Amino acid sequence: MKTHKVVSVLALVACFTFALSLVAAVSYAKTKGEINASVKAAMNRFKKQVKGSNEYLKVAKGVLIMPNITKAGFIVGGQYGQGALQVRGKTVNYYSMASGSVGLQIGAEKYDMIIVFVTEEALNKFRTSEGWEAGADAEVTLVAAGADAPVSTLVSQHPILGFVIDQKGLMAGVSVKGAKFTKIKPD
Repeated sequence: MKTHKVVSVLALVACFTFALSLVAAVSYAKTKGEINASVKAAMNRFKKQVKGSNEYLKVAKGVLIMPNITKAGFIVGGQYGQGALQVRGKTVNYYSMASGSVGLQIGAEKYDMIIVFVTEEALNKFRTSEGWEAGADAEVTLVAAGADAPVSTLVSQHPILGFVIDQKGLMAGVSVKGAKFTKIKPD
């Protein structure tokens, strides 16, 4: 029985190491130019893939664009990305996003996340936070890209809306909850 316990611990350590190595491979710091190019491409995808995207952008007090988030896991998993916060279409700050998880999971995927701050209060809380965590500091309502719900209804009922687009890979389920966003200063 003792040998079984040692093998289980070693397997867990191996899984944890594997998952961290996958995430670490994408966690290098990008330059402002690289982030800006990725943000621009993600916004173009958002406008093409999300019904009512222009209406969401018109009412937005700020938009956090996190392109090419990489999520990987084998029992232990994580996700990481870098992006920019735009206010009135201009980049005002850069952010990284990271989160981890433990559970039944295997695979890897990439996706874009667009977070629309509908109210000044929600935007200001995000901007003044030292490390804003979705689900703890504020709820982010995920909206399906092809949702038929009227934009006016969604923005009147939810101060922060999230969109996951351009998913590629073999993992099921993307969650914003627990993702921590931290201001960065890229070169």
